Amino acid sequence: MQQRISRLTTEGGAELAFATAGAGRPLLYVSGWVSHLQLSWEIPEERAYFESLAQGCLLVRYDRAGCGLSSPSDRPPSLAFELEELDAVAAGVGPAPFDLMGSSMGAPIAVAWAAEHPERVRRLVLYGGWRSGAELSPPSARDHILALVESHWGLGSDVLTDIFAPDAHATTREEFGRYQRASSDAATARALLELSYRLDVGDLLGRVRAPTLVVHRDHDRAAPVAQARALAEGIPGAELVLLPGRSHLPYAGDAHELVATVRRFLGLRASRRGAGTLTERQTEVAALIADGRTNREIADRLGIDERSAEGHVERIRLRLGFRSRAQVAAWYAVQREGGGRR
Repeated sequence: MQQRISRLTTEGGAELAFATAGAGRPLLYVSGWVSHLQLSWEIPEERAYFESLAQGCLLVRYDRAGCGLSSPSDRPPSLAFELEELDAVAAGVGPAPFDLMGSSMGAPIAVAWAAEHPERVRRLVLYGGWRSGAELSPPSARDHILALVESHWGLGSDVLTDIFAPDAHATTREEFGRYQRASSDAATARALLELSYRLDVGDLLGRVRAPTLVVHRDHDRAAPVAQARALAEGIPGAELVLLPGRSHLPYAGDAHELVATVRRFLGLRASRRGAGTLTERQTEVAALIADGRTNREIADRLGIDERSAEGHVERIRLRLGFRSRAQVAAWYAVQREGGGRR
């Protein structure tokens, strides 16, 4: 699956980049905090997550002003500015009702937009969100994180990775730290993070009319599960689904179960676990896994360091939707015996 990147201008003059992937009924995705449309597509785990969401629908994503491929803006972050940006992207989707999904900081923003535009939202999905940002953590902890991001964005992004993705593979965690730093400068990251703590949609929840799914990991370290319950209790008829896990990032941990839950709610067929095909190097690594080689032995055989070998193994597992090396080995044996594509 390929994504197509285009640009648009909001009513207030902000220039945004947006991406589309797949085909079918639109699913407009509001991301959390900082993002980068191109770099996110290059992280295997995140791309697999978005590709799984996009099967059978048109997935629409965008970088907010000052992030990723979108142009910077002199306007300070605010809920009004966020809704203006979402207005512009929604206008490009067309007049028919569409599905709207907000992740993390994108969840309260999606709530506010759905409350203002009940006729436009077919179904609403809120993942890892909150009713009140002020209740995410004690003021002292918030002040510490904001100061760290502002004064040392590199260190700040590493600390946030520990909070956002404790279940992620070591290689993925390192990539996410670099991804955060490439997605925005320190000042923008700090201002957007501060906005996330200021967002409060408690008085808007009762105005949401779209069928709503609130999905949350039960031990999310960034957004307490109590905030998910508050969202579900405030939105008329909302469904709450709690999934096991600690990671706030949707593509970390058991991303397949998260995607399956969302797709069922949206009326989409179950997504495939991985694409079932590997690159030439991944196929070579899979063969070595099937031979019972350890990561160190794989590294020695291929002339790479052990961490790179570990990363290859993890990507193969995620690509195929497996939980263990034994499953990879069994899959490879079947492919070899059957002469199938690898």
